[in-house]
Amino acid sequence: MTASTLLTTRALLLDMDGTLVNSDVVVERCWRRWAGRHGLDGDAVMKVVHGRQGYASMAVLLPDRPMAQNHADNARMLVEETADMDGVVEVPGAAAFLASLAGLPHALVTSADVALSTARMAAAGLGLPEVRITAESVGASKPDPEGFLKGAAELGVAPEDCLVFEDSGAGIAAGRAAGMRVVGVGPRAAAHGPDILAADLTRVRVEAAANGMIHVHVG
Repeated sequence: MTASTLLTTRALLLDMDGTLVNSDVVVERCWRRWAGRHGLDGDAVMKVVHGRQGYASMAVLLPDRPMAQNHADNARMLVEETADMDGVVEVPGAAAFLASLAGLPHALVTSADVALSTARMAAAGLGLPEVRITAESVGASKPDPEGFLKGAAELGVAPEDCLVFEDSGAGIAAGRAAGMRVVGVGPRAAAHGPDILAADLTRVRVEAAANGMIHVHVG
């Protein structure tokens, strides 16, 4: 039997894409088309876009372009992504993992907007957490910690008492910058040094503990 690591926390903050929902095929389709339109290498673009809001990715990839143009382009990209759910599935174990959080403090913290996050969670057959921090909720994209700090504030939990679940380098950096421990989910997370790594959500078990604490077993 594989040994598991026990983490104790008061709240869980969950990224969506790559953590709960596998939307990689859609992200690849949309962003490689975008790369082609702008004469950029698709592989180089894909190394940047995971975890960030679209306008922030564009600012990295096209540093001389006015930010207003990035925001306008991002709005078009969100429409394109929201219309394309072909191949969107849950990360293994996501449904059972979310079900185990019923009654426990947790929030979705995603770089997607309301429309895209609602559509992708539905396409993957997953219910939406009651507390959600989306692109509309923040002024700065991951790797800025604003989203995770807002999630903690919405739940009424100190940042250091929150546990983040993330897959991307930008997301892991955001969780760290918020002063939170980070569980990396999936192979993409391994390269970015999370506090602990889970191959997928079948490797995570959550249970309520005494005094409002939550036990999270990873392994």
